[in-house]
Amino acid sequence: MSLLHSSGGLIYHWRAWRWRRSRWRPFHREVARWIDAWQPRARQLVLVGPSAGYALNARFLGRFQSLRVLEPDALARYLLRRRFSDVRFEFSDSAWLAQADGPGILAQRYPDAAFLFCNLLGQKIAGQSVDHDRQRWLEALQFALRQREWASWHDLASTARRPDRYVQLSLTEAEPLDALLARFWQGGELEIHDHACAGLLPDSARHYCIWQLTPSRFHLVEWVAHGG
Repeated sequence: MSLLHSSGGLIYHWRAWRWRRSRWRPFHREVARWIDAWQPRARQLVLVGPSAGYALNARFLGRFQSLRVLEPDALARYLLRRRFSDVRFEFSDSAWLAQADGPGILAQRYPDAAFLFCNLLGQKIAGQSVDHDRQRWLEALQFALRQREWASWHDLASTARRPDRYVQLSLTEAEPLDALLARFWQGGELEIHDHACAGLLPDSARHYCIWQLTPSRFHLVEWVAHGG
C-alpha cells in the first residue's frame, strides 16, 4: 500500500488526527453505536482492514478473548497497538484475501471466529484492487460466511456535493442505490463515485449515515450484519 494513498497510509492517518474531534466525530459515534449493538456469540474476532482502529473502542474490543487483525498498512498496525496498548492483537498476513478464493480461505482459516470488516469492502482488499471482479468477490464472501457471524460498515458512494439531509437511516432490506441516494441528496445533479457494495446481504436490516471525510468529500456509509 502506498504511504500517500488517500484511503490508507500517511494521508489517511493525517486526516484522522486532523478531524478526529470535529468532522469525523459524528461518524465515529455512529459506528460505536452499530458495533455495540452487534452481539456475536463467537469469542474470537477477526478485524479485517481496521486501519489504526479510529472507529473502534476498547469497550467493544474487550468483549472478545482473541483478536486477529488482517491489516496491510504497517503504519496502521503500529498505531493500532499504540491506541489500544492494553489489548493483545495477533497480526496475520492478508495478501491472499483479494484473490478470487480469498473469502473461502478466510472462512477456513478462522473456523471459530466472527468477522468485522472495517470500512474495507468498498476499498482495496488487503491493499490490492479487485475492482475488475468485485461483485463476484462479494458474492463469494457472502457464500463463504453464510453460516458465520459477520458485520461490515463500508462506503456505498462518495461525492463532492454536500448532502441535503444528514439523517441516520435504518431500513429492513436493501433498496436501489439511486433511491437511497435520493434520501440524502434531493434534486439537482449528483456526480458520485460508486464503491460497488450496494445490495450486500439484500434481505438483512441495514443502517446508514454520512461521513464527511474532508471539507469537500462526503461518503454515504452502510452497516450490515449477519448473525449476532
